[in-house]
Amino acid sequence: MNDAALGNAMKTLRAEAGLTQAELALQVGVTRKTINTVENGVFIPSALLALKIARALGQKVENVFWIQDESDNS
Repeated sequence: MNDAALGNAMKTLRAEAGLTQAELALQVGVTRKTINTVENGVFIPSALLALKIARALGQKVENVFWIQDESDNS
């Protein structure tokens, strides 16, 4: 895979769950800044953190995170 990145739907799913960044951070045991940087694609979470985030959002991890190639528009 060339130039693959991690796409995510965290912000949308978090809003649908009625959670602030701070509330989600508290649920998964990280800082609000960590949630912010993951949402904005600045920080790639560990597998464990990705699973915790998905669980807190009531989602499967595949619904929250996906591999996004540079050529993808998603």
